[in-house]
Amino acid sequence: MNKTRTGIIRDYDASRLSVKIALVIVYILCGLIVLVAMFPIYWVIMAGFMNLREFMSSTNIHPEAFELARYTQTWRQLGIMRNYLNSLYLILGSVFFALVSNGLLAYGLSILKPKGWGIIHKLVMVSLLIPTTLALVPLFMSLTRFGLVGFFTPLWMAAGANAFYVVVFRQFFLSLPSSLIDAGRIDGCTQMGIFMRIVMPLSKPICVVITIFTVNGAWSDFLLPFLVLRGTPWQTVMVRLFEFSTQQTINHDDLMRAVVFSMIPPIILFFFFQKKLTENIVSVGIKG
Repeated sequence: MNKTRTGIIRDYDASRLSVKIALVIVYILCGLIVLVAMFPIYWVIMAGFMNLREFMSSTNIHPEAFELARYTQTWRQLGIMRNYLNSLYLILGSVFFALVSNGLLAYGLSILKPKGWGIIHKLVMVSLLIPTTLALVPLFMSLTRFGLVGFFTPLWMAAGANAFYVVVFRQFFLSLPSSLIDAGRIDGCTQMGIFMRIVMPLSKPICVVITIFTVNGAWSDFLLPFLVLRGTPWQTVMVRLFEFSTQQTINHDDLMRAVVFSMIPPIILFFFFQKKLTENIVSVGIKG
């Protein structure tokens, strides 16, 4: 049984020579783009197998010998396993607050619409115009004044107060069928029950998208975690990597291996969940 072609090129057009040539050119260009994008990652991994002499003097991208012992030595020297767990705690809490807090606010602005909701919506939109670096100083001063530094709590709260996530949630909630929400109210479901049992289950695609952004932001964020977690045993991978790079006994080849360790979890997650992530992003685009 022949599979139905779902792309923009019809079966009839795909049999034409000019279309085939154009497709080959597109595939070649896409392959070149992939190679250019993957080259820095490949170079960093290969540089990790080099010793300091090779790294500083050799122009060859490949090492003289592939010795895993160098990665093992840097792993012990870096002691990053605890930081992996810290980053995991940060990611889990950030995802929870990003979904629940931002989702609740978007639920109120899109479905409940209490008195004064328009003012709140305008304030959310205006906050998108404020640069993050501009708000960092008063934010850190407030956190210090209230004694919130030293743990993940302010980082979780920051993920739960993201204006961009609120806007994305609200736009998706506006597209949900109002009949389902009205049916929940008729059945005696509370507003929180409607949010947890009807709205959020119907919003799985957008929740996955928000989770992608949150995980990426929580893993790669450095400045605020550095200010909040500095000098504590809760340092994330990025904070530990910075402190590792400032040690006087660290060479450039050790730093390259440390960078590889920081790239491993995102790469693994991407390869395991790339199909699911792509499906949800496409479905969100169609839904909108």
